[in-house]
Amino acid sequence: MSRLFIAEKPGLGRAIAAVLPSPHHRDSGFIRCGNGDIVTWCIGHLLEQVEPDAYDERYKKWRLEDLPIVPDKWQLKPRKSSAQQLKVIRKLLQSHQHIIHAGDPDREGQLLVDEVIDHCRVSQVVKSTVERLLINDLNPAAVKKALQQMRPNREFIALSVSALARSRADWLYGMNMSRAYTLLGQRSGYQGVLSVGRVQTPVLGLVVRRDEQIENFVSKDYFTLDALIPYHSEKGTLDIRARWKPSEACEPWLDEERRLLHLPLAENVARRIAGQPAVVTESEQKQTRHSPPLPYSLSALQIDASRRYSMNAQQVLQVCQSLYEKHKLITYPRSDCRYLPVEHQKDIHQVIQAISATDPELQSVINHADLSIRTKAWNDKKVEAHHAIIPTPKQGNNTRLSSDERKIYQLVATQYLLQFYPPAVYAGSKLVFEIAGGVFIASGKQLIDSGWKQVTGHKEESVDICDIVPPLEKGCQLICREGEIKSHKTEPPKPFSEATLLQAMTGIARFIEDKKLKKILRETDGLGTEATRAGIIDILMKRQLLTRRGKTIHGTAAGRGLIHALPTEATLPDMTAHWEHQLQDIAEKKQPYQPFMHSLAEQVTALMNKVQSSPLPDSLKSMPQNYQKQKRRRTFKKRKSQGKKVSKGSDG
Repeated sequence: MSRLFIAEKPGLGRAIAAVLPSPHHRDSGFIRCGNGDIVTWCIGHLLEQVEPDAYDERYKKWRLEDLPIVPDKWQLKPRKSSAQQLKVIRKLLQSHQHIIHAGDPDREGQLLVDEVIDHCRVSQVVKSTVERLLINDLNPAAVKKALQQMRPNREFIALSVSALARSRADWLYGMNMSRAYTLLGQRSGYQGVLSVGRVQTPVLGLVVRRDEQIENFVSKDYFTLDALIPYHSEKGTLDIRARWKPSEACEPWLDEERRLLHLPLAENVARRIAGQPAVVTESEQKQTRHSPPLPYSLSALQIDASRRYSMNAQQVLQVCQSLYEKHKLITYPRSDCRYLPVEHQKDIHQVIQAISATDPELQSVINHADLSIRTKAWNDKKVEAHHAIIPTPKQGNNTRLSSDERKIYQLVATQYLLQFYPPAVYAGSKLVFEIAGGVFIASGKQLIDSGWKQVTGHKEESVDICDIVPPLEKGCQLICREGEIKSHKTEPPKPFSEATLLQAMTGIARFIEDKKLKKILRETDGLGTEATRAGIIDILMKRQLLTRRGKTIHGTAAGRGLIHALPTEATLPDMTAHWEHQLQDIAEKKQPYQPFMHSLAEQVTALMNKVQSSPLPDSLKSMPQNYQKQKRRRTFKKRKSQGKKVSKGSDG
């Protein structure tokens, strides 16, 4: 019986067909192989949620009194851009009983093909026999291997249900909230669309609140006190510098970060300790080993590329897709995993040879690597549908890569090579002194073996306040010569950059107010997914709610007005992070779909009731009202710069 493979994209379809028997006959939207197998493909999502007026004609006109709109039975429609390909797949499904699901190995990839199979009304008998093909690497050897390890598609249905819940949640929340606040904005004279989303709005809220923290920041003086304790060594007399640790009795003069704000207190302690015995109450000497950073997930790669090359998240994703689909030089890029399966260890030598051939600049790094080393990155328990992004065994031509492709390949390759370097080793020392009843701490850290850091050239930062921390015995007594006071000023937080905003989205637990949820999320979910974070930032820019100033990202006047108009819970990451956690539970079969959607519908209904019963928010009244004029002016300038004809007065 011939098989029908349904891939997520044409590139993946061609990679599958390439390892199936020849001859290959290419037709419109599919490839027929020598053994009768047919490979076809989607072009991303072939289906999309219908507009509200598909459920009821009256929803064509936006009215507050019609909200919330909650479908009784959800509907999908073919995307106009890919309707023809959907017809191709529908016809092929009618003539095949053996179907292979070859979507990308993640939630969206699972849903993308499953929803096409459902939409084309494949019988339950046939659906029960669908097989799942999981491909992380488009090179022939990897594809052949995946073909030998197919699993029943029913094992992955929970992934599909999770993605479906996410899609419907986004529609339900985003469509209702966007209509509501756009209508409120129109009442105040603002003519643009005020887009609200369960992920994008908390991201906007993070930026707006950071901007306002900076603007409202009032610098304060604070003071540090170090005890200078002479120590006689073979190199002569050196000062041990030990920082004063204020006691609980000093709380009234400390800020929330325990910085001393009261100079007279520091001066009093400095007078008290001068010339007094300094007794060692604790002495610690130990070595610490810092393992190399794990191979990249997409977000980790985007953060590093932003810092090193000022590339935005969307650029990095596009380059990764090219390296994966066009050049086949890296594995599946939309991965949220930073670990590798143990089975991949047998490919190490081939991957190293491929790196050497593709990027000769890394030859020195390869020469000093110890391929017998196995870091914690090799961990089957940490790998699910896909693993970390690494180079493939394919040898590429460096000259055929664009400048950005070379940069990203080198980052991915270097991070992989670091797994074959030893840890960096530090000698750490700590002394705790008691002086005149007060506690003073001296600590230092010195790199004694650079290990993997010899590759990355990390600049060493001083740790704590002192490098001179001799190995004194507990009970040892020296004399404090004097106390040294230094004045400092508190500094405002830094504005978000592309890298730090991505970090905030992936490490959202730092911004969560609910302590229980913070604990749950500390090591797990973030705002959005690996595949969507770049797009979220991009869409906020396009909708003029965020803007770039050089390397920093800020909220616009419209963005601020929207955040201040919305209910607080809609602008904080707590609710969205909680949803993300539930979606992951659905994917892992820990939570059913219906309670999640029912709870969400209740939340949206409550929010709409609040919007309709509350007065027009003051922040919307003060929003800029010349949105359309600014938009026309930008369009005019763009068309003029492209040499296109512009009508008189079209600059608005």
